[in-house]
Amino acid sequence: MRVLLVEDETHLADAVARGLAAESFRVEVAHDGQAGLAKALTGDYDVVVLDIMLPGLSGYRICQEMRRAKVWTPVLMLTAKDGEYDEADALDLGADDYLTKPFSFVVLVARLRSLVRRGAPARPVVLEVGDLSLDPARHHVTAGGDPVTLTPREFSLLQHLMRHPAVVQSKRDILDGVWDAHYDGDPNIVEVYVGYLRKKLSGADTRIETVRGVGYVLTGS
Repeated sequence: MRVLLVEDETHLADAVARGLAAESFRVEVAHDGQAGLAKALTGDYDVVVLDIMLPGLSGYRICQEMRRAKVWTPVLMLTAKDGEYDEADALDLGADDYLTKPFSFVVLVARLRSLVRRGAPARPVVLEVGDLSLDPARHHVTAGGDPVTLTPREFSLLQHLMRHPAVVQSKRDILDGVWDAHYDGDPNIVEVYVGYLRKKLSGADTRIETVRGVGYVLTGS
């Protein structure tokens, strides 16, 4: 399994590369964003591990450019940035997983193997449901052709619903897909963000409908 590791902390990169090599991964390392992007765009890897804060180009930008180029190699963000909006931004831009430093090497290996097993199926560059259009790479949403400004969490929620059009999503489904599988806060946060989205999409023909006692569904003509 071929891994591209883009990490500017040389000691950390060397340690991770040695550890992955011992687990039978073939590792290539890039220490700056521009070199990392050039390697990533070849599509020759089974998985790419990106730091976010890199000289030259950020990990966000590398991931975004990969998806724009229709390179669907699974991406794991490995970073010291541990805010929920940092994670949401990474996932919105096309990352497949997110692990914060300091991290467990055992968990890193398990997540990389999981990503490799899932592979890199082609994903639509732009999602369309009714008169809504969502471009994950550009973080751009339109309703009836008009741009809509969303927060990272609102964007992730809409993206989740648009990936499951006409399918009722329970609060648990949404929490697992938009927040985190281990989120243990108030599940009514989903209602709050659905309300935010409804206000911002009030001019659209496509609607977020409530299915009482079950969840929410995105419907559009």
